[in-house]
Amino acid sequence: MTNKPIFITGIGTGIGKTIVSAVLVEKLKADYWKPVQSGDLDDSDTLKVKALVSNPISVFHSETYKLTQPYSPHKSADIDGITIDPDKFRLPQTTNQLLIEGAGGLMVPLNDSFLMIDLIKRLSARVVLVSQNYLGSINHTLLSVAVLKQYDIPLEGIIFNGANDVYSEKYIFKYTGAKLLGRVPDYPVINKSIVAEAGNLIDI
Repeated sequence: MTNKPIFITGIGTGIGKTIVSAVLVEKLKADYWKPVQSGDLDDSDTLKVKALVSNPISVFHSETYKLTQPYSPHKSADIDGITIDPDKFRLPQTTNQLLIEGAGGLMVPLNDSFLMIDLIKRLSARVVLVSQNYLGSINHTLLSVAVLKQYDIPLEGIIFNGANDVYSEKYIFKYTGAKLLGRVPDYPVINKSIVAEAGNLIDI
């Protein structure tokens, strides 16, 4: 590996991890890996990111687990009649920068005793935290940063997806000391050119 893997996680579900992942894959010409896809197998996050990336260098590695149901991975796996085994997660072999996208937030269970944050720790990855400004997002962001510190996982910084809120952001950075890596605006349409353009707004 040229660098430690970058793990894209979020303060919750549906706050823009996949869009941010596409922006960073394009900007860094990085490889992409989604270890666990839970539901939407015909429109998976890997397929979405691949469709938004223009460069010819990035390689898209296969998921370790493809679960058919759109629920928390531990629930989806149980419905599918399997148990997610932490020992089956192996970093894809590449000499390129690897970007890993999680499912949901840090404390999402993969099985009865193994959380997404445990996977991040096992993969020795550094984290980019995706946040979004909404009522409650300060709490969710501070909790996410706190648990990363508790697990001694390095936080590269925070990327905000969507509209700005100077009050929320100022408080988050003052309280956590985290670095602002940039903002991805709330684009009306997301396509390859927009993803390439958004990369200029990110400092990583």
